[in-house]
Amino acid sequence: MKQIEVKIMGQSYLLGTPEQGDARLIDAVEKVDTAMCKIRDAGKIKARDRIAVLAALNLAFELSDRAPNPEPLAPRHSESSSPANGPAAPDDAQLEALIKRLDVALGIDGRLL
Repeated sequence: MKQIEVKIMGQSYLLGTPEQGDARLIDAVEKVDTAMCKIRDAGKIKARDRIAVLAALNLAFELSDRAPNPEPLAPRHSESSSPANGPAAPDDAQLEALIKRLDVALGIDGRLL
């Protein structure tokens, strides 16, 4: 296994990658860095761990949209969410509610466990 050094939000990480996996890992790092910097630059969240959790959720949500038959994360009660129209995109209120739920779940110390 090969190791490469990458930067995410200005912090260096030494990551292991299988042979021939460099390009995929670098692509993944760029996506994570972009997602985290976008959240940080919005200015609402400062803690690196919370930024990482939100970025992970956003990326997972994007991946689930690309899956052939994505499982819904939670039941939707929106009128625009019907089998004919497909799932509705999350609006600002839903995202804000998710951020608040994460804040409560993470608690004061910012740890999941």
